[in-house]
Amino acid sequence: MAEITAALVKELREKSGAGMMDCKRALTENNGDIEAAIDWLRAKGIAKADKKSGRTAAEGLIGVATSGTKAVVVEVNSETDFVARNDAFQAIVRGVADVALTTDGTVEAVGAAIYPATGKSVTDTIKDAVATIGENMNLRRSVLLSVEDGVVATYIHNAAADRLGKLGVLIALKSTGDKEALNTIGRQVAMHVAATNPLAIRAEEVDAAVAERERNVFIEQSRASGKPDNIIEKMVEGRMRKFFEEVALLSQAFVMNPDITVGAAVKEAEKTVGAPIEVVGMARLLLGEGVEKEETDFAAEVAAVAKG
Repeated sequence: MAEITAALVKELREKSGAGMMDCKRALTENNGDIEAAIDWLRAKGIAKADKKSGRTAAEGLIGVATSGTKAVVVEVNSETDFVARNDAFQAIVRGVADVALTTDGTVEAVGAAIYPATGKSVTDTIKDAVATIGENMNLRRSVLLSVEDGVVATYIHNAAADRLGKLGVLIALKSTGDKEALNTIGRQVAMHVAATNPLAIRAEEVDAAVAERERNVFIEQSRASGKPDNIIEKMVEGRMRKFFEEVALLSQAFVMNPDITVGAAVKEAEKTVGAPIEVVGMARLLLGEGVEKEETDFAAEVAAVAKG
């Protein structure tokens, strides 16, 4: 039996939003497995599927850059939001995005690429800036999308400066049609992605492990109804169809016009573009996503768990 430590309970609490004692029980029931404990809590109706702590230590900026039929989105972190408003830091993020366009878009390639203004690598340029700006910084993520013919539209939500903000999206559209019209629908879809954060472009592209996890949770929830297995199977299939509709981009209700799906909106745009359109790529970077802040006042909750 795995040891259920206070730190483990804390981690589950932050990820699930459930109470301390519920988290301790969930971990005990699942031998300390965090993911299994989350599913257990969800099956019991104690935690929501998408509950996250949302408390991150990373500040900084998301930057985008475009050239021809390709675009890139990068995340450069700083310790404080104050530095993110610094002109010098903003210039670095824009410069890193521009350099990223000359690479394959991976963090390793971008970090090793030469930053023209300094003649040094991006990694070394950022290190030098730490001494100048007086705060730790790093290139955390980078994604590049490209198409042979079409556009890669970009969108920065609540832009802090030119091409910079806290949330950046890329949408790659393959089409031989009018590029200006194509970029318009691409930007609208990118805005939709910023708002809804879909897991995949199409239902069949949703990660199989994620889908299986959802199915297992739905099965456990349905069994609690006491209905026969054949009815439970139909209930689960119905819930899975709804799940895919909600998490796959093209089947989601379009934020610009909720009466139609994103897929239908793209199809409608073909009339203006003058050619078929295929959504072939998607990237969404939210600043600090997945990085937690350290908690400082946890003594009382630890004591509660110990007593339990």
